[in-house]
Amino acid sequence: MTIQTHTPADVPAKNTKNSSVSTVDSPERDKGKDGRGATTVADGVVAKIAGIAIQEIPGVHALGGGAARAIGNLREKVGQKDLTQGVNVEVGQTQVAVDVTLVVEYPHPLQEVADNARNAVYTAIEDLVGMEVTEVNVTITDIHVPSEDADADDIEREPRVA
Repeated sequence: MTIQTHTPADVPAKNTKNSSVSTVDSPERDKGKDGRGATTVADGVVAKIAGIAIQEIPGVHALGGGAARAIGNLREKVGQKDLTQGVNVEVGQTQVAVDVTLVVEYPHPLQEVADNARNAVYTAIEDLVGMEVTEVNVTITDIHVPSEDADADDIEREPRVA
């Protein structure tokens, strides 16, 4: 877990009836943007936000490598979808680095899908979490080719050979 803070150097003291009371510099403490407390964002939350953002990109078939997808398929069968599958994050105090593993649908251009996924992660994390994204590394491990064998209409199709 990480603590995200955006603390001003000096938090102004509250005004009291005695305005002659001076403020004494105290050790800088992480008290949040407005001095009222700190915000803690778990690494898993950042990974889940990135995973949700990527799944909405056209051309992304799945997240994760072969073994992760196999385990993910088993989890989906029992009703537990892993939204962080294929997403690895490193979260610092104010910055995030993300590694993503994708399977792309054929015939989508690979570089275009990777760029769109990268942009989606940057936007989602910076807007929702409020942390700076330093890099998003995209690894494409496979291409999903819709095969004719998987179509339900194959039974009704005429044979190619007489």
